[in-house]
Amino acid sequence: MYDVLIIGSGAAGLTLALSLPESCRIAVLSKDVITEGSTVYAQGGISAVLDATDSVTSHIEDTLNAGAGLCDTKAVRFTVENGAESIHWLLDAGVPFTREEHDASRLHLTREGGHSHRRIAHAADASGAAIENTLVAQVRQRANITVLEHHIAVDLITSRKLGHRSNRCIGAYVLNRKSKRINTLQARFTVLATGGASKVYLYTSNPDGASGDGIAMAWRAGCRVANMEFMQFHPTCLYHPHAKSSLITEAVRGEGGRLLLPDGTRFMPTFDPRAELAPRDIVARAIDHEMKRLGLECVYLDISHKPKDFILSHFPNVYATCEKFGYDMSTQPVPVVPAAHYTCGGVMVDQDGRTDVDALYCIGEASCTGLHGANRMASNSLLECVVYGKSSAQDISARLDEPPLDLPIPHWDESRVTDSDERIVITHNWDEIRRFMWDYVGIVRTTKRLQRALNRMELLLREIDEYYANFRVTSDLIELRNLALVAWLIIRSALNRPESRGLHYTLDYPKLDHKLDSVPTVLDPITTYHPY
Repeated sequence: MYDVLIIGSGAAGLTLALSLPESCRIAVLSKDVITEGSTVYAQGGISAVLDATDSVTSHIEDTLNAGAGLCDTKAVRFTVENGAESIHWLLDAGVPFTREEHDASRLHLTREGGHSHRRIAHAADASGAAIENTLVAQVRQRANITVLEHHIAVDLITSRKLGHRSNRCIGAYVLNRKSKRINTLQARFTVLATGGASKVYLYTSNPDGASGDGIAMAWRAGCRVANMEFMQFHPTCLYHPHAKSSLITEAVRGEGGRLLLPDGTRFMPTFDPRAELAPRDIVARAIDHEMKRLGLECVYLDISHKPKDFILSHFPNVYATCEKFGYDMSTQPVPVVPAAHYTCGGVMVDQDGRTDVDALYCIGEASCTGLHGANRMASNSLLECVVYGKSSAQDISARLDEPPLDLPIPHWDESRVTDSDERIVITHNWDEIRRFMWDYVGIVRTTKRLQRALNRMELLLREIDEYYANFRVTSDLIELRNLALVAWLIIRSALNRPESRGLHYTLDYPKLDHKLDSVPTVLDPITTYHPY
């Protein structure tokens, strides 16, 4: 038995693991190698109040404005107030944040959309990789932490599923992707740090593993989810048939990059006085509008008016990626399109990361803390990972003396299933879900499209559930099952919000309804009908 089972190996999960006492026996699960996941692809950085001209009050106000009236003010204040401490913790861990060129004692701070000050600490344009690699190195030095790579959780084990009156999480069934065997991992405390669900869309900046596993498992275990209609589309992904998940960091716009139509016309000032520095939902919707209005395949992002040395020093990785696909961003605009990027909703948690199920925690992108509201402000996500990773560690540490729930756990039963001879079903269903989510539940929505998506999704859920019951579990099937459930949660949440707010924009209710200020969209698995 482990003291703590952490499902996920990004910034949130690794922060938690490193913040727990070294007397804890900890397991960290990674679907792939430990360094693969959304964190490593984060380019921009991590926001915090680090400059004398900035203030906590300003950071809070910017976050609340971006969240469009749906943030939890207490969660925002808690996160922002712990920002500087989080940066110092990362610095102490060895994260190589970029320093000022003429004063190495000071961090170079950049600015991104929605922020009124320069407050983004970054490691050039590969901040996530710098954080992930540093934390991984620290984890590997801890004898009490077992890293289980190439393992994917199938489902959580709860006392209620075993017939007990209480509902306490006591571990998880886990598939070893190499041996193809399912193991039972028992733990006193289980933490979901599995990331988001943007792979539910056809075009996304996320890696393949972003299939909403933690959100789906938590729902099946009895946890409420909230604000799933708010899926953030990053405005600028490189448009090229082979440029899979090639994000162009928002910092390019923060440092003066301009969005242009093919004829060179700048269009953002007509949509928002902040122009290219408007929050992501506004920028993504403006690009979507111009593409549909003019029948364009893409728009263009131009920072060629800046010196080449500046571009190479600030955006070396973005520059190299663009160059790989034939674009020199120092001399020409590069083609960009919006792509699904971040899940603003998720599993409902408190300030300590606790869910509705006892001994089950959720942190990072899979959770809904109330920080993001209807739209995440740039670079608040990595901050949330560190802040809640540390607060959850503190809460779990205080509970380590609690006696574990001693229940016999049955081994995974495969006696009534067979190997599938219909793998095409998984491939087809995966593709179908992602396509109709993009077409019907994307940047701009209508009630008719949402209802059409719901009807098709409920049919697919029944088909997938039947398939799951009859065939041996594979990682592809696990992800499809989770992806389908999360798609359904997104659609149901969108139908339950009769207004346009933040990332949820519907042509049938184009205005914001102030009666819904501070009212999250909550789905409860106990009271919400679901078709399986």
